[in-house]
Amino acid sequence: MKRASGKSTCPVNFGLEAFGDPWSLLVVRDVVYFGKHTFNEFLAGDEAISPSVLSARLDSLTDAGILRRSPDPVDRRRVRYDLTERGLGLIPIMVEIAEWSAAHDPDTGAPADWIALVRENKPEMVRRYAETVRRGGSVFVGDDSVLAQVQALGA
Repeated sequence: MKRASGKSTCPVNFGLEAFGDPWSLLVVRDVVYFGKHTFNEFLAGDEAISPSVLSARLDSLTDAGILRRSPDPVDRRRVRYDLTERGLGLIPIMVEIAEWSAAHDPDTGAPADWIALVRENKPEMVRRYAETVRRGGSVFVGDDSVLAQVQALGA
């Protein structure tokens, strides 16, 4: 993502322009935590994003180099979205947002034991999240999920 001339050179502003709206972060969340990769999977989320807004966010995340668009290997008529290396770099931010939200939202759906595990082992968990997502997995869904890995270790 290139910055337009005359724009702020503040790094926080750059990040917010790339991924700072709620819908963009929810798309990244869905890839990281739930292994969603297609338009219809994102559209089926609990947040009820409209198709036009979702399409715009997928385009902007792709243009920013956060998502990569490719044909779905299962059904080549569909498009699949995966995080790029730049997108994987957002995982530590997602972990911090989840930790902050779990601490400040009295109605959080995040299990306290999971938040504690991530907090106590943050560098290792962030590394594990990134490696798993890079392979096409996710944090909570699938046989190779981070959750399944942690359960296999008996943590």
